[in-house]
Amino acid sequence: MSLTAKQSPAEPINQDMLAQLRALASSCERDELMWMSGYLAALAHNDQAAVPLSIAATSDAPEWTVFFASETGNSRKVAEALAAHASEYGIVAKTQDLSEFRAHRLAKVKRGFFVVATHGLGDAPEGTSAFFDHLLSDDAERLDDLEYGVLALGDSSYADFCEVGRVLDTRLEALGAMRIIERVDCDLNFRATAQKWTLAALEQAKARAPSPSASVTRLHAVEASPTALQTSSFESRVLTNQRITGRGSSKDVRHIELDLDGTGLTYLPGDSLGVMPENPPQTIEQLLENCKISASSQVTIEGESMSISTALRLSKEITAASGPLLKALGEAHPKLEAMRTNREQLRELLLTHQVIDLVTKYPVAWDAQTLVDNLRDLPPRLYSIASSPDANPDEAHLTVAVVNYRKFGREHWGAASNFIAGGTKRLQVHVEGNDNFRLPNDGNTPMIMIGAGTGIAPYRAFVEQRREQGAKGENWLIFGDRNFFTDFLYQSEWLKFRDQGYVKRFSLAFSRDGAHKVYVQHRIAEERREFYAWLDRGAHIYVCGDASAMADDVHEAIRGVLRSEGGLSDDQASAQLDELRTTGRYQRDVY
Repeated sequence: MSLTAKQSPAEPINQDMLAQLRALASSCERDELMWMSGYLAALAHNDQAAVPLSIAATSDAPEWTVFFASETGNSRKVAEALAAHASEYGIVAKTQDLSEFRAHRLAKVKRGFFVVATHGLGDAPEGTSAFFDHLLSDDAERLDDLEYGVLALGDSSYADFCEVGRVLDTRLEALGAMRIIERVDCDLNFRATAQKWTLAALEQAKARAPSPSASVTRLHAVEASPTALQTSSFESRVLTNQRITGRGSSKDVRHIELDLDGTGLTYLPGDSLGVMPENPPQTIEQLLENCKISASSQVTIEGESMSISTALRLSKEITAASGPLLKALGEAHPKLEAMRTNREQLRELLLTHQVIDLVTKYPVAWDAQTLVDNLRDLPPRLYSIASSPDANPDEAHLTVAVVNYRKFGREHWGAASNFIAGGTKRLQVHVEGNDNFRLPNDGNTPMIMIGAGTGIAPYRAFVEQRREQGAKGENWLIFGDRNFFTDFLYQSEWLKFRDQGYVKRFSLAFSRDGAHKVYVQHRIAEERREFYAWLDRGAHIYVCGDASAMADDVHEAIRGVLRSEGGLSDDQASAQLDELRTTGRYQRDVY
């Protein structure tokens, strides 16, 4: 019925209400009418519950750019949440990926928030090296007109925790920028901390804004809190748990197939699956015995009471040390505190010690509650997805190396790998997107896939996807592990890919099969002419695996190819690699 039609007795509003509605509608533009229809529908849907309103920023509102440097997408999510809620504070905000931003343009920016992740061993996220290289160089422009704030994301089990954020914050200040909010460093469970910083940053931006003009503003509906930071996990059924290393292998690697049907989860090749682990019962028993704490002792976590054994199994990280734990233990042990403040010694401690190792070497008289208060929350573990969604609808496959070793006179177990391999039938999972590790848009583009160990996982997904799409681009796998007969992961599948024409070339490096250890970087050097020929044809390079050694060695090997076959100097070869990374032709997923 139109607004000019006669109201019937069954209609829910009277003539006076209808006249007011017509008067309001006649003064509105089309987009305002569209908004009001949605707002009224939201009120009806929520049974007349109050729907929060905000006044959109006027044309003279201050404009902020929310820069982000993201490896797995978390920094992007935080930046987008901040920008989405800026209008609630009367300001305008837009997001900007630092991988697509030239650093010299920063001199023209007046207001900027920076949300940056630290990746690997203190590295900036993929694709952002050109920005940081210029900003840290002697050629960097002065930033005297810039107001800024930095939120850093990282992992406190690494010595270089939030290093990129710290360096950025220090450098911006040195170049003359004005910090309006103190930097906050977030650990893996970053959401609550990031949300608190986001709201504080917006308050600061609002406080510095000029008085609003008297111009008419438009209403729009907003959410009450930055819900974009929430990550939903879903229960997935384990369909397959198969060991894929051969008899006699020094490693236990599992192929895991998960049922995603009904979860609503979708992914692309190159993405990772986050798996929520449970800590090994043996490690829990060791820790409680060492600390002389009863397994039934009650603790409180976020207002919920539970036994400490339950807290350690489900809620707290105990298979990896962290910076905050070392700091707490260092208060009672000066020797440990001295080690903690030494970068190399800190790195060694975090790399080699679990919680049980630290409290054994540096005992403290903590009760149950103090112990859990000094442990960080148990984060999900990320695994590169080893399947194509097109080839395996409603499934996600993982390649999981089981962590089990002896050190400091005791056995150690990894949390997620042992939980998965131990026969659990269901897992809580979520998808972590990775836009920095994607197939070429053009299916005719050649690919060079370099990986070691479980770093082969995403390449299985890549080739499956190319097969499903009928892509014609040639694929070259450069793969390394310990022994050919026991550790060539997915060997039969790779040989089938070759026979079907989906893999053009193999280069294999098995380090323990010969008198001399051979790794993937050696194969690159040996086949440098072919490698350069593929690059010359426009090939994309992918690297997946260990960040502590393999990734850097491969990087140097590729740089060597550019020097020897391309006739470039060291600086030119480095610049060429930076260009390949900036254009997406050189992508890494390292951990």
